[in-house]
Amino acid sequence: MVWPHRIPFVRPGVGRPGIRPASAFWWWVGSLPLALFLSSPLLIMALYLLRESPWHAAASDLVRQALVLTVKTSAGSTLLAIGAGTPLAYLLARRRFPGKALLEVLVELPVVIPPTAAGVLLLLTFGRRGALGPLLEGMGITLPFTPAGVVVAQLFISTPFYIRGARLGFMMVPRELEEAAAVDGASTLQILRQVTLPLAFPGLFSGLLLCWARAVGEFGATYLFAGNMPGHTQTMPLAILTAMERDLGVALLLTGMLTLFAFGILLSAWLLLGSREDILPAL
Repeated sequence: MVWPHRIPFVRPGVGRPGIRPASAFWWWVGSLPLALFLSSPLLIMALYLLRESPWHAAASDLVRQALVLTVKTSAGSTLLAIGAGTPLAYLLARRRFPGKALLEVLVELPVVIPPTAAGVLLLLTFGRRGALGPLLEGMGITLPFTPAGVVVAQLFISTPFYIRGARLGFMMVPRELEEAAAVDGASTLQILRQVTLPLAFPGLFSGLLLCWARAVGEFGATYLFAGNMPGHTQTMPLAILTAMERDLGVALLLTGMLTLFAFGILLSAWLLLGSREDILPAL
């Protein structure tokens, strides 16, 4: 029996069957419009920054305060994501339990809901009049419109990206190696430290990078839940909004800084891990 995909192409007037080679030219033609659409804004921004050189704006209070706050809050939210997300990622990768599918959906939900909707959800939950607001205030904790609120908003939006990468990393670790280490007398902690975590490192590292990058670029949830107060809750994405009303050069400088940051993260990951598949887990 000859399967359909094995039937050779027969050219008219030629007795001997042959396979018609596919031309790569049309693939290039079809790919060019989208490639130009995606890359042209970045190239134009780079040319503008080189021509106008608005680097003097980096010393302004708006840029400096937003940069410092962004670094601090994104680092804090990423560390919290690693600490709380690693056990959950391991659980989702290695265990079966009732309600696992529902838990996976809930964990992934912040990735697909609009960031502004996420900000509303955070206000409903942790706002002063939210479900947990009075309890938190009784404990002396206030989250909305504070730097801590910025961390909470970034954590809610960015943690699923870390869990995705970490879960993929744990799934790629062969159980046979862990079982062999256990047979040799290794403890659970030794297996985790010497076998599981080193082998799962590419996934953990890719999740960390994506989580950090997403926290740095978070806008909508932060704007609604923490506000846009310069020097207090104004991160770099929010500072761009403010700068657009005052100085376009400052806005483009902040945009360029965030773009270079994202580019640096991807480039560093490619150089360190050497494989795009190890850096960006399937989304």
